[in-house]
Amino acid sequence: MKTVNLFEYQNKVKNEFKSPEKLEAFLDDIWSKREKNSYYDSEESKEESQRFIQFLHNTKEIKSSKYVGVIQFEGTTINLLPKVFYDKLNEPNERRLNQIQSHIMWWLSYCNKFNFPSFKSSLSQQKSDFFEVLVYLFAKYTRELLNNCLYSQYEEIDSELPYIKGRLNIPVYITENLSRGRWHKLNCTYDSFSFDNEFNQVIKSVTSLLFNFTKNQENKKLLREILFILDEVSDIRATPEQCANLRFNQMFSEYQIVKDYCYLFLSNSITFNYKDDLRLFAFLLPMEKVFEDFVFGFINKHISELGIKAQNSSKNLVTGPEGRQKFQLKPDLSFRIDGNQWIADTKYKLVYTNEKDTKNGISQSDLYQMVSYAIRFKAENLVRFYPNNVGSDILNSDTLEIVDEFSGSKINIYLHQIPIYDENVLERDLDMSKDLSFIFHDLEGRLKEILRFALKQSD
Repeated sequence: MKTVNLFEYQNKVKNEFKSPEKLEAFLDDIWSKREKNSYYDSEESKEESQRFIQFLHNTKEIKSSKYVGVIQFEGTTINLLPKVFYDKLNEPNERRLNQIQSHIMWWLSYCNKFNFPSFKSSLSQQKSDFFEVLVYLFAKYTRELLNNCLYSQYEEIDSELPYIKGRLNIPVYITENLSRGRWHKLNCTYDSFSFDNEFNQVIKSVTSLLFNFTKNQENKKLLREILFILDEVSDIRATPEQCANLRFNQMFSEYQIVKDYCYLFLSNSITFNYKDDLRLFAFLLPMEKVFEDFVFGFINKHISELGIKAQNSSKNLVTGPEGRQKFQLKPDLSFRIDGNQWIADTKYKLVYTNEKDTKNGISQSDLYQMVSYAIRFKAENLVRFYPNNVGSDILNSDTLEIVDEFSGSKINIYLHQIPIYDENVLERDLDMSKDLSFIFHDLEGRLKEILRFALKQSD
């Protein structure tokens, strides 16, 4: 299978697809039918055309936008990769792609909105396709779990029986049986401890979905074994809502991870027969939301004493007639230090890349936004985090002081570039049998130290 690697807003490649118009139409369909979850911007939901890939018709090239993930189309895998890893001098080889995917997995392990399965996982074998990595983790864990403990639960069943079992549904019995001379058939409702339950049906549905689209033979083998175990389970077409509403006994708490994986695939994957029975697959996430979610999850876990809160939407910039609120403000993070309100915000943007730029890549609109937060949330200290990127070896920080001429108070805006990738991990062969937490132990320590300093500068 051919592979195309596109980094967000960075490189372009020739559009060599036999039917590019089908790819563009498919992506438009994905855009219109995607799940409306917390990872998709409400403003973008008004857009009718897809925002995954830019089609440059004049030059017959394609370029990726702000989404990361994978698209399989006409025998080609299109990897959409984070821009922080882009190196214009070097096309990524398979090893580097493996390491990039490892970083993405580590970021997602801290994400809350994404609901990434919350267990420390090893990748065992390296795979350069983000989708294949996710499939492998799901298949390996689920297969081992089902081999050790099959999931059964009591389910309410309605059935016609020659004897009473459970309770007799009298209204149904009168209208459907007694009135038609079928008095000897009894409509009963009873609980049955069943292996063919809704949860196993969802697992089987997701496994079948993945089996049809994975190209990795090891993944196919693991998924085939899961389908064999669930052979007697009914076939259904599971939905994200159905998966989210599943509940099960605490004795089977380890199945929560399987449920999380099922929801992950159902809510972020788009698959269907598209015209001419062309089989297509896409798994895409907006990277700016991943970065925001990662920073919050990391701080919430490692600097929990701050009691940090995400997405504080209690303030609006304008109060109109009759108290009507306009222009809602929603900073990414808010917390208090010594009774003082602090605001922290993330910006998934490459900065400090041009020595001649005295603003270090910080836009005026960024500052306007931060000042608005300061005024409405009565916060004198604000922090904005930017990611580091390949080619920017030194982490930079800056402090801007803004004086409020009305009150005479000062607003301190601290700008920090934080490490979210490790060059050592990118360059060396990794022992993928180790947990992600082990692989990224050094990076985790550096990030923890920098964030702790950035969030407590007033001490």
